[in-house]
Amino acid sequence: MKKQILLIIVLFSLISCAEDVSFNNPSFQGVKDNVFWRAIESKASVGPGGALVIEAYSGNEVITLKTTSTTAQTYVLGTSTSKTATYVRTDSDGAITFTTGIDIGDGQIVIKEYDEVNHTVTGTFKFNAENVYSNPLAGSVLNFQQGVFYKVPVRQQVLTN
Repeated sequence: MKKQILLIIVLFSLISCAEDVSFNNPSFQGVKDNVFWRAIESKASVGPGGALVIEAYSGNEVITLKTTSTTAQTYVLGTSTSKTATYVRTDSDGAITFTTGIDIGDGQIVIKEYDEVNHTVTGTFKFNAENVYSNPLAGSVLNFQQGVFYKVPVRQQVLTN
């Protein structure tokens, strides 16, 4: 009798096991002002000069990361206008823009892998961007930490003559 009960318990445990695996590929997410943030859509493009632009969209919010190339390395923010992080939220009151630039904000974008075969880019980011128009509807600084972009599809710019 004990063997039958044990057998029934084992069978129920095997039958009730299921794998609910979901993949988040591509992905763009991070922690915005201590709240988890995930993009609904993300894409990247490479310009004629080799500059990489990654864009992530979530409802009325857009994050844009710009680097000078697709080379796997760390790009320091707050030192130029060619390496920037920008966050824009648009609603009925208008747009609120936070950005980094020369002596504006700080942070980094780390390109970990640029896959030329599959046309994807993977890396991390973090930044403190300033409210560039001093919009009173938002704080003066936007903080993004633990940012990750994973296998974001890259579209190559086509040059026309």
